[in-house]
Amino acid sequence: MNRDLNSENTKILSRITGDRERTNLLKTPEQRFIVFLLRYIPSWMSSDMLTATGFAGSIVTAVGFVLATHYSRLFLLLGVLGFMINWFGDSLDGRLAYLRNKPRKWYGFSLDFTVDWLTNILIGYGYIVYVGGQWELLGFGFVVLYGWAMMTALLRYKITGKYTIDSGLLGPTEVRVIISMFLILEIFVKSSILYSGALACAILLAVNLKDFVGLLKLADRCDKDEKEAKNKSCSKE
Repeated sequence: MNRDLNSENTKILSRITGDRERTNLLKTPEQRFIVFLLRYIPSWMSSDMLTATGFAGSIVTAVGFVLATHYSRLFLLLGVLGFMINWFGDSLDGRLAYLRNKPRKWYGFSLDFTVDWLTNILIGYGYIVYVGGQWELLGFGFVVLYGWAMMTALLRYKITGKYTIDSGLLGPTEVRVIISMFLILEIFVKSSILYSGALACAILLAVNLKDFVGLLKLADRCDKDEKEAKNKSCSKE
């Protein structure tokens, strides 16, 4: 029976991956958990509803920051809950469409990318409200740096035709986990989020620079390949 279940899981996994390549650290357990959850998604729930659910999670996270600012740091746990909700909706919306053989590649890509950007802004806003003062710059920095990472993913897609949302072992899921750990730490160690936020921005900057250099090398190689192909075509004529 376990063998049949594993075989069915493998079939589902092959149907829901689409053309997206994943390299993130939590890829294997995450994909298995997604397959498990997809079995329990009711038929009346659509991919758009899951996308809306994921966005609602980002609103919960932002609200958690605001409430923690005015009342108690315990409200930062709402931020952790918000990240869980965001992961659920964001990770399952496209997979559900592929599983039901109703993929809308460009519609889904456009919707997800826009919602992800709005999510980035909401979380940055929540952080800015919570830390206040000069530390607000970290919130702005995070929004800009994460936006840069999203832009790099778009450019890589344009050049290679392959879309990936990961940078090596780090992907959106790992980012959610790390920030959630920062939020929990802040509950017990006040103001630790200032330094963890600075660390996150520094790491994101380093990753972006690495990916940018790799992107330029890839673009240069594509230019040379196109030029070589053009010269061969002209020589044949």
